[in-house]
Formats: sequence, C-alpha cells, structure tokens
Amino acid sequence: MNKFLSLFVLIFVFTACKKENEMPPQQAMPYPVVEVEQRDLTSFLEFPAQIQGVNNNEVRAKIQGYITQVLVDEGQYVGRGQVLFRLETNTLSQTASAARAGIEATQANIKAAQAAVNAAQVEVDKLQPLVEKNIISPVQLETANANLMRAQSQLSQARAAHSQSNANLKEVQANIGYSVIRSPISGVVGKINQREGSLVGPSSSIPITTVSETSAVYAYFSMNESEYLDFLDQNEGANPEQKLKNMPEVDLRLANGKVYAEKGKIEAVTGQIDPNSGTVQFRASFKNPEKVLSNGNSGTILIPQYYKNAIVVPQQATFEQQGITYVFKVVNDTVRSTSIETQTAVDKLSIVTSGLKPGDPVVASGVGILRNGSAIKAQPVKLDSIVKPSGK
Repeated sequence: MNKFLSLFVLIFVFTACKKENEMPPQQAMPYPVVEVEQRDLTSFLEFPAQIQGVNNNEVRAKIQGYITQVLVDEGQYVGRGQVLFRLETNTLSQTASAARAGIEATQANIKAAQAAVNAAQVEVDKLQPLVEKNIISPVQLETANANLMRAQSQLSQARAAHSQSNANLKEVQANIGYSVIRSPISGVVGKINQREGSLVGPSSSIPITTVSETSAVYAYFSMNESEYLDFLDQNEGANPEQKLKNMPEVDLRLANGKVYAEKGKIEAVTGQIDPNSGTVQFRASFKNPEKVLSNGNSGTILIPQYYKNAIVVPQQATFEQQGITYVFKVVNDTVRSTSIETQTAVDKLSIVTSGLKPGDPVVASGVGILRNGSAIKAQPVKLDSIVKPSGK
C-alpha cells in the first residue's frame, strides 16, 4: 500500500512540473522610450534681494522745534529744494528782533566811542606843540594820550559788540531758514514719521521722513562662501571686477511671482566674507522708468546659467542606487542599467556629463518597477512629450 502511495505522489509531482515548464513566458510590457538629445538650456541661480533707491536721504530738522505744517504726503514725488515741512518760529522771531535791537544799540555805542576818540585826538593834537615848546608839562600830554588810547579801546569794543550782534542776527536768520525743511534731492517721499505738533530736532532718533531717488534702483543680495567661490570659478576675468563685467544681465522676480520688465546688471561685490553671516554681498542695478519698484521692495535675483549642446534625458528617466545615478538603456528590447553622471536639472531635464551619447535609447518613465535585463516593448516617443505634456 505504501509503495502504491509513493508511486502516486511521484507521478503527481512529475505532472505538475511538466505543466509548469509548459507555461508561456511572461509577456513584455510596453514602456515609453526616448532618444538622448543635445540641447541649449538656460537655468537660473536664485537669490533673495532687497530693493533700495539709488539715493536715499533721511530728512531731519537742523534745529529743534515743533512741526506746524506738513506740506507733502507719503508716496508723493518731490523736487530738490521743495518745501516739505515748516517748524514753529515764534521764539526765533523774538530772538531775531532782540538781535536787531542789539545791533542798533551797538551802532549807537560805536558813534559815541568814535566821538570820544575824535575828542581825545583833538586834545592830544592841541597839547603836542605846547609840550614841544616847553609851554606845558609833558604830564598833561601823557594824560591826553592815555585818554585817547582808552577811547580807542572802547571804540574797538563797540565795534566787536556790533560784529557779534550781526553774527547773532545771522545765526537766528539761519535758524529761521532751517525752520523751513526742504527736500535734499528729487525723489519719492517715504513714510512720514512725525506730523503736526511733533517736536523734532537734530538729535531725534528717527528721521521725519525719507526721500528716495527711484528712477533707478539697487537690488542687494548675498551669496554664501561656496556660491561665491563658484562665482569666481565660473566667470571669466583676472579679478572680481573683471568677472563682474563678464557676467550676463540678470532678472528680478517680484514678490507677486512676475519677472520685472527691465534687465539688471550686477555692478559691485564686497569681496569680503561677513563674519556674522558668512556671506558676500552683491549689488545689481535696474532702471525704473515706470516707478514700479520702490524703496523697501523685496524680490529674487535670477542669474542665468547657459548650457550649450548639453546631453539631456528626462529627469524621471533617472534613478539612484547607493548614491549612483542610473538610466535604463534599451538594447534589443531589453533594458540595461547604465550609470551616468549628471551636472544639474533644468526644466525637468537632467544634463548628463558622462555615460550616454546622443541617440541612445533610454526608458523615459516607469523605471521604478524595472529590473536589469527585463524585456520591454519599446514605444518610441518624443522627449518633449515627456517633459512638456500637452495641456500642462
């Protein structure tokens, strides 16, 4: 009985194996396949930026006083020398009146002192010949000369007092002039920090306002040390100044995501690493004819990077294993994993520096479920149909 059962099991296993061997091979799945291409591409390095007018002047009072008039509004365009604010001048006017009175008094003192000098000179002139003829004692002449010198000294003091009174009046008049606060440049008025009734002066901690010249603007941005070294390596020139001249024009993306209409030029770089932030500051200039940009705006500087005749594959055609990048190259309807080196990615395309050549067929998508040596049914497609699907 046991022999009969063993024979039955052996026949069953043999039959099952035979049926398994007779099963049809697994059918090859279709996959999109693209040819490796060469293209000219442009990518952009992005850096946050702060916008400032090319000339920003703080408006401050040169004298202390209360604002009595605010003659402009925030955002208003003003010309150089235009009156912006007026300060209270009652005390200054009183001081000016007193100074004028002082001038009149010193003028009267000068006249009196001059008269005294004249009289003393007449006395000296009268006594001089009498002394020479020994008619009178020299003592009388010495007394007359002393009186003349005293009168001349008083005249000098009166004239000095007159000059000081004139200087006092000019100072008061200058301060009265300073009570009219004018725009130092032509530009746009910023936030007005003090208004009517506010006490302002040279020692005020904040300016009354700021006037910014925004016919052109500066965009300030920073690079970290690694990015700065890349900048030095990648741009032609013997020094940073020459490298700046050889840099291409840049774009400015505004806070709303739109790219500003005018191109900019990077004009200056500090060239020193800020020990606090570890960055190097750059300055780009932009024309601002329509006054779209204003002092304090933010944006993003876009520095173009050009790649000529770059070998490219779709980003989704690549995959990584243990830090190495691969693609599946198609050979006789089977796939072979091929290691490649890439430089960067632009517009969903990976730029390949080694491992592929133009015309090589590679699987364009779905590589995550493929294995080396898998059979596929290649479906040739255009590269743009993968990276720029219709309707998107």
